[in-house]
Amino acid sequence: MSPSTWWWIATALTVAAELASGTFYLLMVAGGLAAGAVSAHLGAPLAGQLLAAALVGGGAVALWTRQRQRRPAPPPAASDPDQHLDLGQPVHVSHWRGDGTARVHYRGTEWTARWQATDAAPLPPGPGTFTIRALRGNQLVVGP
Repeated sequence: MSPSTWWWIATALTVAAELASGTFYLLMVAGGLAAGAVSAHLGAPLAGQLLAAALVGGGAVALWTRQRQRRPAPPPAASDPDQHLDLGQPVHVSHWRGDGTARVHYRGTEWTARWQATDAAPLPPGPGTFTIRALRGNQLVVGP
């Protein structure tokens, strides 16, 4: 078999591994292997084929890693409104306990609410309506 055939077989196996694992980086490595196959079709020596595969595959991985590092980290699942539809909903607190918790009625049952301390409001204020900011286990974390 010709060298380009081996490159295409390696490319196909890498794409299959990516489909099985869902690792996007393998797709970029497969792109590098395809570049090696194309350079073999163009008659490049083995060193040129390896160089093309390394530059395309390694460059794609490096660019993708750099792009991912520039994006802000996703919010933790406990405070991600896409994960919990309760976030941002109002709850009424009739009184706070000394430990910063309260019992609230929400969605037809009683929940424990915990105050989300901030620099501006380290202690819970008086009774009132507050917004659910996060969920920790079976506790609602509420804030202003």
